[in-house]
Amino acid sequence: MRFGVLGPLAVWDAEGEEVTVPEVKVRALLADLLAHEGRPVSADRLIHDLWGDEPPGKPSGALQAKVSQLRRVLGRERVVRQPPGYRLWLDGDAEEVDAERFRTLVTEARPVRDPRARAALLTEALQLWRGPAYADFADAEFARGAAQRLAEQRLSVMEEQAEARLEAGDQVLLAGELADLVARHPLRERLRAVQIRALYLAGRQSEALVSYDDLRSRLAGELGVDPSPLLGALRQAVLRQDPALTATLPPTPPPTLPSTST
Repeated sequence: MRFGVLGPLAVWDAEGEEVTVPEVKVRALLADLLAHEGRPVSADRLIHDLWGDEPPGKPSGALQAKVSQLRRVLGRERVVRQPPGYRLWLDGDAEEVDAERFRTLVTEARPVRDPRARAALLTEALQLWRGPAYADFADAEFARGAAQRLAEQRLSVMEEQAEARLEAGDQVLLAGELADLVARHPLRERLRAVQIRALYLAGRQSEALVSYDDLRSRLAGELGVDPSPLLGALRQAVLRQDPALTATLPPTPPPTLPSTST
């Protein structure tokens, strides 16, 4: 059995067929347990997460009923009673959750020297995403922290993938593809650096400089800061058409991908 949190909550059986988890509170219970990555969650916490400030008349019994419904779908052995509450049993060696598979692929990609092979692994990792993490519980307090951390990890991997593709010589396609991502995340300097280099290497020097000027204006207006010295040096290199810009892109030390547990 596999579980998906990189998008709407999903469950698949051993044959890859999607398993239906009925009723929104049962789905919320599963999402809550998945957000805790196999660690026990107290009954009080689960009750609050499922019903908020309006718990049912017999909250413990209501929670037990939802647990029973979830067990009927997943199997009794999956939802383990462990004081002070419950936990989801996960096989740590099987990468049963898509978020764990995502982290594994990224970890495998980073030491790969060939940029095309590295980009391929990072692309495979990104293709696991079906939408925003925990998409159907975006407003739920129990999922918010994990969803935000996964979103940041996804964006960092997108930047790494773009760097690998640029190193592999895909600047023409990349220059066009990055426009939308930069528009959605205009203050990310690492992303801008890849875009500026891709535009320059694609023969679009003026657009590369416009991207830098846009970043500088936004940083000054929204944060009251200037671009980093590295970005400033990149701008100067573009202005003087530095031959070093056509050299292999030096790898940026990637951030670690921590657990998304709350």
